[in-house]
Parts: sequence; structure tokens; C-alpha cells
Amino acid sequence: MTPSSLNQLIEALRVLPGVGPKSATRMAYHLLQRDQSGAVNLAHAIEYAIATLKHCRHCNTFTEMDVCDICADEGRDTSRLCVVEMPTDLMMVEQTLAYHGLYFVLMGRLSPLDGIGPKDIALARLLERASDGVVDEVVIATNFTVEGEATAHYLAETLRVRGLIVSRIARGLPVGGELEHVDPGTLAQALVERRKL
Repeated sequence: MTPSSLNQLIEALRVLPGVGPKSATRMAYHLLQRDQSGAVNLAHAIEYAIATLKHCRHCNTFTEMDVCDICADEGRDTSRLCVVEMPTDLMMVEQTLAYHGLYFVLMGRLSPLDGIGPKDIALARLLERASDGVVDEVVIATNFTVEGEATAHYLAETLRVRGLIVSRIARGLPVGGELEHVDPGTLAQALVERRKL
């Protein structure tokens, strides 16, 4: 029989995305048996992050200050606002070095089947931010999943009636990709969204 404290640790690890009962059990045994100092560091890091991090009052990403470093950067293009689902998406767009505007993080996406509607993501804050008189264009960079597409459509309709230019990031073939390895849906979308040379 498994001790209750071990069961509690296994269940706690299962909250992580993609971690099922077997993976959680392996992680728990590893932390307890092979890396107790790592387990202690992990516990402290989680406690510290929860106690320290808050949402940026402009873009809604995580920060230790009232305003994150990106929003505080006076060199950014304040007329453009890129909307992403999660802070990890913001980091990916930022790593491209191709976008120099500001961001807004929804902290989720619309998913009616999961009971996630407009009130469950930061939609009201986005509308307030986008309607500040400075933003001209909103670039929607939600994921190309069913939920991400639904979110993009809803945002586009809601933002256009406020007189904003709304654009959507393009999708298609990956750089360096070969046609024979691309799925038909991606190839079809690349053909629809082709551009003149």
C-alpha cells in the first residue's frame, strides 16, 4: 500500500499538462529517491513564483513588477497590439525578432465544450487596452486549433466594430519544409493564403 504522503505527491504532479499517473509516479519516486535537494528547490521555486508573480497591468503576462519589461520599453511600436493565448506564445513571437509592437495575453482561449466563454479569458481587459486611442492594429496570434480559430474569429468581430484594423498571423509551410512531408490541411491553407512574388 502506498503511503498517503506519496499519493499526495503523485496527485500533485498530475496537475502538470501531459503528466498521467505513470509519469507522475516515476517523477515522485525520482524526486524522493534520487534528487531530494532538487525536490526541495522545486517546492521553493513554486512557492516563490506564486508569491512574487502577478499580471502586468497592460498586457496581462506574468511579471514581478506592475508593468512588464516589454510594456515598459519605450522603443516599442505602441500602435500595434499582438494578442496571444499564453505567455509562452508571447515568448515565441518575441524570439522571432520580427515583431516590435506590444502584446496582450488572454491567458486561455474560448472553448465552449469545456465551458470556457468570453468571461473566462481576459477579453474585457483586452477590449479596454485595444480601445485606448493609441492602438491602431490588433494582430491576432492565437493557435491554429479549433479553439484558437474560434477565439480569433470572435476577437476579430468584436474588435472591428470598435474601428480597429484586425489582422491574423499567416499559416502555411514551415521554413525549410518539404512538400512531401506536409499534411494536406497545411498545404491547402498555404495555397489559399499564397502571395504574389
